Amino acid sequence: MSDSRQRPGRAVGHAGRMQTGMPLDREHCVRAVRSKDARFDGWFFTAVLTTRIYCRPSCPVVPPKPENMTFYPSAAACQNAGFRACKRCRPDTSPGSPEWNARADLVARAMRLIADGVVDREGVPGLAARLGYSTRQVERQLLAELGAGPLALARAQRAQTARLLIETTALPMAEIAFAAGFASVRAFNDTVREVFALSPSELRARAPKGGAGTPGVLSLRLPFRAPLNPSNLFGHLAATAVPGVEEWRDGAYRRTLRLPYGHGIAALAPRPDHIACRLTLSDLRDLTVAISRCRRLLDLDADPLAVDGHLRTDPSLAPLVDQGPGRRVPRTVDEAEFAVRAVLGQQVSTAAARTHAARLVTAHGKPLDDPEGGLTHLFPSPEALAAVDPETLAMPRTRRTTFTTLVRELADGRLHLGVEADWAEARARLLALPGFGPWTVDVIAMRALGDPDAFLPTDLGIRRAAKELGLPATPAALTARAETWRPWRSYAVQYLWATDSHPINFLPA
Repeated sequence: MSDSRQRPGRAVGHAGRMQTGMPLDREHCVRAVRSKDARFDGWFFTAVLTTRIYCRPSCPVVPPKPENMTFYPSAAACQNAGFRACKRCRPDTSPGSPEWNARADLVARAMRLIADGVVDREGVPGLAARLGYSTRQVERQLLAELGAGPLALARAQRAQTARLLIETTALPMAEIAFAAGFASVRAFNDTVREVFALSPSELRARAPKGGAGTPGVLSLRLPFRAPLNPSNLFGHLAATAVPGVEEWRDGAYRRTLRLPYGHGIAALAPRPDHIACRLTLSDLRDLTVAISRCRRLLDLDADPLAVDGHLRTDPSLAPLVDQGPGRRVPRTVDEAEFAVRAVLGQQVSTAAARTHAARLVTAHGKPLDDPEGGLTHLFPSPEALAAVDPETLAMPRTRRTTFTTLVRELADGRLHLGVEADWAEARARLLALPGFGPWTVDVIAMRALGDPDAFLPTDLGIRRAAKELGLPATPAALTARAETWRPWRSYAVQYLWATDSHPINFLPA
């Protein structure tokens, strides 16, 4: 914990710029705070020198005088500098910065791993080892860009998780401390008091009274930057759902989760200003990673105004964006699972791909109980699939080879597709596998790796859309035409797919 208070955080706006849809120097930060612009929540944080409180840009209180404002790129940097979270706007619950999902450099990969709870489970050496750098290199780069090292960033995340558990469960404080990742109850108490200026018991007393709920089940709100178009997002997940692992029930997408300490079930439902999230966890220590994976699945940290604003500059895409702005890229909670499903979906219909996947789930997935619905299994792990007799697979021999090679590479650790993956290296390794062409690699890059600039010029739905819109017909010419859509071609794919009447584009009834 010593990292959390030893160094003051780097203030943004005095000596640097942050890369967003617009450059954010001090003048832009002040302007965003004065206009209470929620678009910049999560991009930066406002620290008030007179009150020693930090806020999100959209804080509803009267803005402080500009000379009393200073700006930081992370909540951890604010806490590092001795500021505590505002009780009105709760900046610790802001959407995450879009930077970490739009970049593949060291800092972005580190932030994705920290959000996935790696520092709490493996420490900073484990974080550095996953990234392939020394601990000193990782700490130096995080401090330079975010004003806080990995321990401070993980500590800020633990504080947010602790607050969520305090306010939404009746768990004893000692259980909350360890579930949130703290090494001791004392560290938990000290951190909560320091960050929120309230003791854990005072936080619980201030929370809305809603009942204790079911043990192991948490209901929470996942924030996002508006607009969010749920049609393609939930439509895609529901239309491609693998029986036993995923389902659409009572207006929510539900699926099973394999987590570091146990397993879980997530139920996610769109609301006008948030995603309603209900998590059933076998071990509450998995809360942080479960939230992180649900946010990643639904692409909730995207900046739709920046994406849509860029795509609208193309006259062919502008009407599609105007018709349904805020489309997100449906991603995954398990990158290895998605890669396997991408192979099963090669050159077959959506229904056939679901059938192939369901057979694997029934035969090799780990069973679990779901009292609330029809979920029955976790998707099989790469290790389980690597042990499958290829002759039992109901698929052409060439695809069997593709399948068995992929799961062996994943199981042996030679292929990394997790949040720490280097996108260029992962692409190269995938392309070297038998049966992996550009379509399979790019769909994995888009939905598993999270590359916002993947493109599928040979996809049948994209070719149909191109013909309808008068775009070039050949893959090479269409790729050249799509150069102006960079760095958001994955989002352009969502708008092009939306021209079709396929079920992936519509919320289920």
